[in-house]
Amino acid sequence: MNRTVEVLITLPFQDELIQKLKNVSPRLKITLAKARKVEDIADETWKNIEVLYTSRILPRPEQAPYLRWVQFHWAGIDHALDAPILKKPDLQITNLSGAAASQMAEFAVMLMLNLGHHMHQLYGLQRQNDWPNDRWERFVPLELRDSTVGIIGYGSIGRQVARLLQGFGARVLAAKRDAMHPEDTGYIPEGLGDPLGDFVHRLYPIQALHSMLKECDYVLVAVPLSAETRLLIGPDELAAMKPSAFLIDISRGGVTDSDALVAALRDQRIAGAALDVYPQEPLPADSPLWRLPNAILTPHIAGFSPQYDERAAALFSENLLRYLAGLPLYNLVTLERGY
Repeated sequence: MNRTVEVLITLPFQDELIQKLKNVSPRLKITLAKARKVEDIADETWKNIEVLYTSRILPRPEQAPYLRWVQFHWAGIDHALDAPILKKPDLQITNLSGAAASQMAEFAVMLMLNLGHHMHQLYGLQRQNDWPNDRWERFVPLELRDSTVGIIGYGSIGRQVARLLQGFGARVLAAKRDAMHPEDTGYIPEGLGDPLGDFVHRLYPIQALHSMLKECDYVLVAVPLSAETRLLIGPDELAAMKPSAFLIDISRGGVTDSDALVAALRDQRIAGAALDVYPQEPLPADSPLWRLPNAILTPHIAGFSPQYDERAAALFSENLLRYLAGLPLYNLVTLERGY
């Protein structure tokens, strides 16, 4: 007889999403317990849970002796890596890589277009009722067509950006940890991404990052935050970029060296940057980034979408089916790597 698998969800999923998850299999017993902290959930509930879907609510190991799998609600889980429960030797940990790929890729391309067409400066002129006489000289665009875009981190987001850029006629380069394997083995929603690596003109190992940066008109940072990627974009990497190039960072705060970037922008050693992530969030009011005319700053919103929970539930459903069938889960996290 197939045993019952008890699942706890700590996010405020709507009833129709919970029902879709229940429809995955009659073997699932799904409990919804909206919580802000571990103590909001009774010990009696924790003790039989086998699968946990959560953002950051993690029990102590002794509270959940039967826990076998934690599915996180986000792709980035650097905030939770020190939790003792995640050190359980038989625990599977998965993230939600792929659920935000569509909206984040659109956001990244939007930032490229804004930078290349000087929209942040044009908005300022609009607010001042200013029609500049030298507009033809000041606002020469850097078009995506025939430009070279370098993507640092060729995961679900980077691959969807590469797909979108095909329509613009851009040349796409990418750097990833394992450049010998261009295929995507993670979760891929139908019609998205670059499953076989067909949309990238050349893949670089991360050790050859400088060689890629020298070629690029736009550089997109889309890696998770880990010990390997912290301060990955520093003074040397910025110096390797063209003076006419733009940097776009939608990864995690801490991947780009903020001080080095401020210096490069002030000295116009690169043309500009668009940032959605910062080492400290909210970005402090006294940060020099606010005052740089060649920077676009957005408040960590690239992954937002009214469809996020629906897409998250779709991925979780796929993983539940795989878990019940004893198949490898999508988006397994390696703690030592941090993603």
